[in-house]
Amino acid sequence: MPRETRISRPDVIVDVVFEDGLFFIAVENIGDRPALKVSVRFDPRITGLDGRLDLGALPLFRNLEFLAPRKTIRTLLDTSASYFRRGEPTRIRVGIAYQDRNRKRYRATIQHDLGIYQDIGYVRRSDSQSSPFPER
Repeated sequence: MPRETRISRPDVIVDVVFEDGLFFIAVENIGDRPALKVSVRFDPRITGLDGRLDLGALPLFRNLEFLAPRKTIRTLLDTSASYFRRGEPTRIRVGIAYQDRNRKRYRATIQHDLGIYQDIGYVRRSDSQSSPFPER
């Protein structure tokens, strides 16, 4: 039986999740220790929810005080159709900064290319009349 690799420190990643024509952004601590004071920066700036939301302005990405080991928090970015129709950036650099309980600081940069999803077919499983965007 294969052994699971253990990471004995926090290790925070930011991933793009594509499901049923929707983009989600997930912040995940794949390590075995808590991550503290997590902040995320998107370069270039990206907007979601049909252009109504500056993703980087969400408290989730500005200052997440505590992210438990092996925990994922994800938020809806947009429908892929809306995102691509608006000409939002497809190549995104994500800068991540965080620290451990001993105040040791970590930084990571992850490159994403959302363009790979542009030609992928999908079937919407939800009611086509409903909107994935919250009412404001």
